Amino acid sequence: MTAKIQIFPSEEEKELLLSTTRQYTKACNFISDHVFRIHDLSQPSLNKQLYHELRETYMLKAQMAQSAIKSVIAAYKTILTNQKEWIQPDFQHVYCDLVWNRDYSLRPGFFSVNTLSGRLKLPYVQKGMEQYFDGTWKFGTAKLLTKHGKWFLHIPASKDIPELPDSSVKNIVGIDLGMNFLAVSYDSTGKSRFYSGRQVKHRRAKYKQLRRALQRRQTPSARRRLKRIGSRENRWMSDVNHQVSKALVESVPAGTLFVLEDLTGIRNVTEKVCLERRYEAVSWTFYDLRKKIEYKAGFRGSRAIAVDPRHTSQTCPKCGHTEPGNRSKKLHVFCCKTCGYRSNDDRIGAMNLHRKGIEYLSAVTGE
Repeated sequence: MTAKIQIFPSEEEKELLLSTTRQYTKACNFISDHVFRIHDLSQPSLNKQLYHELRETYMLKAQMAQSAIKSVIAAYKTILTNQKEWIQPDFQHVYCDLVWNRDYSLRPGFFSVNTLSGRLKLPYVQKGMEQYFDGTWKFGTAKLLTKHGKWFLHIPASKDIPELPDSSVKNIVGIDLGMNFLAVSYDSTGKSRFYSGRQVKHRRAKYKQLRRALQRRQTPSARRRLKRIGSRENRWMSDVNHQVSKALVESVPAGTLFVLEDLTGIRNVTEKVCLERRYEAVSWTFYDLRKKIEYKAGFRGSRAIAVDPRHTSQTCPKCGHTEPGNRSKKLHVFCCKTCGYRSNDDRIGAMNLHRKGIEYLSAVTGE
């Protein structure tokens, strides 16, 4: 989890923080240029080559020099994993990585931070983040950054949470993820919940049109705006997934087993969708929503599992008859060819996932 706190430096202290974060960002770009030339991602090797220059030219403290090297290595590894090629990352937004109990610490009433000009003790507020300061969480390397003239500290916080044992499951909820409905749930009481995706589809279509128009221009300003709206869309979609996952998890009691579809490899399937709808299908954030449901469930004393999704929208939950003709994708309706049972196709998927949850528990508990 990330605890986000706001700090309140004076005007003079703001200049010290800004000087530190600017130098740190410049150092990251210097390291990035060096790595791009030699294609070396070894921390000991880069430390040997660059450490003294980072200290002397950019005036970084010893720990900050190490953090800058690690930050650049992490950025390159992410690019290589996603893009499969050497692309140089550009560090534009000023920030600074701070190591817990070395570069920064938190005490009642003040935040202590290391700058290029020495230690500062600054007031801060933790409104809405009080749960992370109860003494049970461990803090990691934080990011100090500024936005619209305000200063923030983003602290990664973690703690061990015991996993819900199978024998303690009191409720099962099947969750079908999709685009027409972001999520549809079906629980052990027979209650269904629908989370509409209409507004999301509409807004993503607007982003798509804007991107297409900017791509036609092929100007530097258009490319800069493309990057900005891409980040904005990702943040907005992440927030939507946070809201949906929170609503799903908080709508049921602790001790719930959430059963979701294992959509690994879904990209290969959706790439076969017609060209007009391919971008929407390929770029939908199923995995992000699933991961948010998983960690929120664990945090509230529940648990989530992923199961094989095959035939969950084609199988009748009443008689068990399975065939593709049971489902009309165009009308989003399921109608069993054998018994005539009729319902929304996404709800049918959630009902069958609920059934798979029952089968899973029966298999592991022997009941």
